[in-house]
Amino acid sequence: MRNCLRCEKEMVEDLDIKVEGAAYGLKVTEQGILKGNLGKVKCAVCPDCGYMEPYIEDPSKIKNNTK
Repeated sequence: MRNCLRCEKEMVEDLDIKVEGAAYGLKVTEQGILKGNLGKVKCAVCPDCGYMEPYIEDPSKIKNNTK
């Protein structure tokens, strides 16, 4: 459960972020050309004030790739 940083209400989680005009979502990759996918970007939205917070679906992939 995530709470809004602005108004402290419970946020709606596990929403997709899509580029307008396309069906593609966002993903996080390692720096460089053709590097590995580190995770899909999801978001949580506060139903009261509209604040949006992006987050990585599986943060363990990031932890495993830090040097």
